[in-house]
Amino acid sequence: MKKNFLVLTVAVVALVLAIGAGAGYLAYEFLKAPPSQVAQDVVYEVTPGKGFNSIAQELQEKGLVKNALFFSIYARIKGDRSKLKVGEYLLRTNMMPSEVLAVITSGKSIARSFTVSEGLSIYEIADLYEKQGFGTAADFLSVVREPEFIKSLLGESQASLEGYLFPETYMLTKYTDTRTLVANMVKRFLYVFNEVLPLATVQGWKRHQVVTLASIIEKETGAPEERPLISSVFHNRLLKKMRLQTDPTVIYGKAEKTGRIEINITRNDLVTPTPYNTYVISGLPPGPIANPGREALLAALKPEESLYLFFVSQNDGTHVFSEDYQGHKKAVEKFQLDRRAREGKSWRDLKKREAAPAKN
Repeated sequence: MKKNFLVLTVAVVALVLAIGAGAGYLAYEFLKAPPSQVAQDVVYEVTPGKGFNSIAQELQEKGLVKNALFFSIYARIKGDRSKLKVGEYLLRTNMMPSEVLAVITSGKSIARSFTVSEGLSIYEIADLYEKQGFGTAADFLSVVREPEFIKSLLGESQASLEGYLFPETYMLTKYTDTRTLVANMVKRFLYVFNEVLPLATVQGWKRHQVVTLASIIEKETGAPEERPLISSVFHNRLLKKMRLQTDPTVIYGKAEKTGRIEINITRNDLVTPTPYNTYVISGLPPGPIANPGREALLAALKPEESLYLFFVSQNDGTHVFSEDYQGHKKAVEKFQLDRRAREGKSWRDLKKREAAPAKN
């Protein structure tokens, strides 16, 4: 009897050891070997409210882990089941379970770039935002016009955040909302503005006036070397109580009525009163007409010293400057009224110049 009990005990122990060894081997294989030797990218999204077991099962179905149960047990032992972060993650089929777990608990979602060029208005940024699939243009325009939100970011009340959305490349995830993006753009503006402010030679101007002029400078020229001269023209005209008479403000005044930027303007547009039409109003318009970059802000704060009161396009993205109307009239005749001066020329020539490699 005792002999039979001993044999049974040994057999049970052997079976337990065998099972343990088998489980240990499987666990070892699970932890030390990836599901595949082929590195195939898989985008996996952790959505709000989804349980860890469901996630583990989906990871197994997508070939990202070998065994959902083992992955769930492994995460529990690590204490990481509760560390899941909602997000869209880039995983690979040759990742170890520890790597997969580290990614989906990191909160570092896949990010796409959203580039805002210098001189774009809120209307143009809103369209870009929608076309690239980040959200709707209507939502963007609503956020940048929200009074309490504006005051919380700028510390002052303004009609919109036009001018304060700094042009730069921003990295957005699927879960970056419009308010977060806008807040980051304004924070970047404030940082850059405070960086250039100590270089200012303009005294007594409020920040909103500086940003308004910088936005006009940005829209008038894409040639970096011209910005301080363009600024000097506007400063000189303001000092002489002359109207600014700048086309981009007319375009923006129309956009405020229609909700979109229309580049073409007519003679009738020039004489149609709007708060932004600087052919009609005196001084600066009530606010910015676009979002200026660092160099335009600096030019508004630090204009070049000149006696220029006029400038006219040379049809290649640059301008001719004049001190009096007679000089300006001659420049208009030469570069605008003479068709030959426009043939084969475009503002795109400026882009070609910028793209050309520097000469030694």
